Amino acid sequence: MFADENVIRIKHDVLYEVAKLAFEGTLEEERDHLPRKMIPGPTPQFRCCVYKEREIIRQRIRLAEGKAPGPEDNGNVVQVISSACEDCPISSYVVTDNCQNRPVTMIGPKGLEKTVNALRVIAPGLPFDVRFIELSEKEQELHVNGYHIKAFRVNHNVPCYGYTITVPRGGKFHPELAKANEVPLKLWSRLQKGETIEQDGRIFTPDMVIGPARRGIKLTYCTDTRPMDIIADNAAGSDLFICEGMYGDRDKQKKAAEFKHMTMYEAARLGRKAEVKEMWLTHYSPSMLHPEDYMKEVRKIFPHAHAGRDRWSKTLDFVDEEGED
Repeated sequence: MFADENVIRIKHDVLYEVAKLAFEGTLEEERDHLPRKMIPGPTPQFRCCVYKEREIIRQRIRLAEGKAPGPEDNGNVVQVISSACEDCPISSYVVTDNCQNRPVTMIGPKGLEKTVNALRVIAPGLPFDVRFIELSEKEQELHVNGYHIKAFRVNHNVPCYGYTITVPRGGKFHPELAKANEVPLKLWSRLQKGETIEQDGRIFTPDMVIGPARRGIKLTYCTDTRPMDIIADNAAGSDLFICEGMYGDRDKQKKAAEFKHMTMYEAARLGRKAEVKEMWLTHYSPSMLHPEDYMKEVRKIFPHAHAGRDRWSKTLDFVDEEGED
C-alpha cells in the first residue's frame, strides 16, 4: 500500500471507531483503550514501532473529537501531529518547522533583516520567529541546526553569496580500538556519543573508541554571479552543485558579462573544475523557454550536468568510501 493510501486508511479507521463509540455512548470509558485495540502489535504497521503508532492514533483521536492533537491548542487552523512528522513516509508533502512554531533562520548579506521586515508589511503576523544572520566577510563559516554552512561572496551587481552546506559524519566505532586503549565496556556507549569521561584517574575521550571522521554530505548552491575561482574551490567534490545557467545562447556571452550572470557553458566549466558528482543548472533567463535544448552542448563540457526544473528533489545519502568496513 502506498504511504498516502495508508494515511488515508488510518484517518478513516480512527474516525469510524470514534464515531462508533460516541454513537454507543461509550467513548469516555473506551477512548484510552482504542490505540491498543487498533494497534495490537507486536509488528508495527506504518512506523518504526507500535508505541509510536499508538501515540499517533491517540493524537488522531483527539483531532476526531475536535480537539488539538496535543495537550495545548496553539490556535492554528492546520494542526500538526508532532509524533507523525518524525520519519514521515509521505514524499508528496513537506512538513517544515514553520507549522510547528519553531524559529526560522535566514542567512544573507548585510541588510537582509531590513529588507525582509519591509516585505513583511503585507504579512506582519507570522506563527514563528524569524532569526537573521547577516554576512559581511568574504568567506564566513556557520553552524546551524547540525549543518556546517560556508558562505562565500560572489561577483554580482549587488552583494550576493554562494553557499556550501555540509552534513558532517563521525567515525565508525571500533571495539578493537577500545580494547587496545583499555576502555571499560560500560563507557563505550557514552564515548560513542561524544562524551569525555574521567574515571579512576584516567581521562577517556571519543577517539579512543571511534575512528577518524568519514566523508559527509556536501551541497553547493550559487546563483547571480560571474564565474569565479572561489566558487569552484568551495564546490570541490560536492555531491550536488546547483548553479545558475542564465543563458544558453552563445551570443549572450556579452550580456552575461554586462549583467554579471553566467552562461550554461561557463557554469559547466565550473562543475568540471570542481569535480562535482552532479550539477543542476537553474536561474534561467525568462527568454529561455526550453533549457534542455542546450544540454547536449553543455554535457560536452561536463557530462554530469542537468537542466534543473521546478519541484525537483533529491535525497543525498552517506556513502562509505571504498575499502571502508
